[in-house]
Amino acid sequence: MQELVASHTTHYILAAVVNEPMIASFPWLSLSILFPIVGAFLVPFIPDDGEGKQVRWFALGIALVTFLITVAAYINGYDPSEQGLQLAERVNWLPDLGLTWAVGADGLSMPLILLTSFITALAVLAAWPVSFKPKLFYFLILAMDGGQIAVFAVQDMLLFFLAWELELLPVYLLLAIWGGKKRQYAATKFIIYTAGSSLFILLAALAMGFFGEGVPNFEYTHLAQQNFGTGFQLLCYGGLLVAFGVKLPIVPLHTWLPDAHGEATAPVHMLLAGILLKMGGYALLRFNAQLLPEAHAQFAPLLIVLGVVNIIYAALTSFAQRNLKRKIAYSSISHMGFVLIGIGSFSSLGTSGAMLQMVSHGLIGASLFFLVGATYDRTHTLQLDEMGGVGQKMRIMFALWTVCALASLALPGMSGFVSELMVFAGFATDEAYTLPFRIVISGLAAIGVILTPIYLLSMLREIFFGRENSQLASNTNLVDAEPREIYIIGCLLVPIIGIGLYPKLMTDTYSASIEALVDRDLGAIERINNSSTSPIYKAEITQAKAFAPSLETS
Repeated sequence: MQELVASHTTHYILAAVVNEPMIASFPWLSLSILFPIVGAFLVPFIPDDGEGKQVRWFALGIALVTFLITVAAYINGYDPSEQGLQLAERVNWLPDLGLTWAVGADGLSMPLILLTSFITALAVLAAWPVSFKPKLFYFLILAMDGGQIAVFAVQDMLLFFLAWELELLPVYLLLAIWGGKKRQYAATKFIIYTAGSSLFILLAALAMGFFGEGVPNFEYTHLAQQNFGTGFQLLCYGGLLVAFGVKLPIVPLHTWLPDAHGEATAPVHMLLAGILLKMGGYALLRFNAQLLPEAHAQFAPLLIVLGVVNIIYAALTSFAQRNLKRKIAYSSISHMGFVLIGIGSFSSLGTSGAMLQMVSHGLIGASLFFLVGATYDRTHTLQLDEMGGVGQKMRIMFALWTVCALASLALPGMSGFVSELMVFAGFATDEAYTLPFRIVISGLAAIGVILTPIYLLSMLREIFFGRENSQLASNTNLVDAEPREIYIIGCLLVPIIGIGLYPKLMTDTYSASIEALVDRDLGAIERINNSSTSPIYKAEITQAKAFAPSLETS
């Protein structure tokens, strides 16, 4: 009997060993992109009574399975200790044009792929009350899910442009059809800003792909090996900075975002704040910092200055807003300033902080905007002057608001605190910059850190404390948080608190890729300073070499 059991055990172990390469080589990323898109095209065929009661369950199932696919990809095919491309798939699509279906994941993309599928699944659950044209609504949400995962997963710049454009139309329709009173204006402004600026992505992709002789090649691995001239890099970098700066957004290219958030519904809020803004930050890391290192070395100080402008200007503007949605929207713009500072930093700690800030703000921003939508459903107003004292009847909602606001103002123990601290510490110790520059920038950025708790805590006071608005209480149904709403916020708070208490849960997934990126950029600084034509960072290069000793032998 024991021999029989041992024989069966050996058989299963051998089968697992044989199947392990098969599991690792499974096209996880292609499936995660195509599955929700195919599911979206099946939505019109779902029998429904017209109010969305059946189709919403189908959409939720598709979104949850997509999330599980991305988790399976991470578990079965991704090694956080490796800095190179993993889960790679490549199929010649249009070889004469140099276009290939190339997907893969590294430390820059894998965390954001997981974030996208996670936030989208919760957004579908947040859209449960949608009853107006539900099939079209869920079709657009699922199509966005596949398109946004594709933005982070594709490894071909022309394919990246197509995925970037695929995401624009669903957002436009979600704003134009289900938005507020000024939805047409907000949707039109969004499409003009984002579609117009994306033209720079196409031009840069064509210029880089057709660089040199032979068949054009737009794959990232090929572009990273090209010896682009400094002038060529600067030109491409400037165009891409405009395109990605609109999506991040960078002041003064930000004005579409408050209008879009001001008219969007709760699930669209979650997608805008949780995923859409991160596309700009990811693209800056992927293209500007990784593929154009010499240009990045010269543009990095500008990124840091723009980051400080984002932090202070948006925080002051948020402080002055009386519309709840616009207040949180400007808060998002302010927090994305830390991403810019981290990207402009030449330290692994600062750049890692930028990556963590994108993940952290994706979770926190989605939670805040969902609560904004839930509060509006009860009060039917967004004006802080018309609120007051609702905490007496909505105690659970007040508790959820308080925890999420504390996370946004970077309370220790929350993910926002860790990410902002990493950006500050990374930049303050970045010896590629002069000490006076670091002191001034750190001091100015600290102003935003001080302003954030002021406007967030005052917002909570105006909504939940003080004298109750008798007209609001008599004309609205101020019911407390429902189980569905508590569940959504709970799902977002688990990673927010988990990352805050143990940041390595997230930082270990991308640290190897970030270190390779920083080494590449520091190498660009060394090459520029050894050149007689563009002597920048001349006084700091010795310290930069000491910070990255590996460059001495490069």
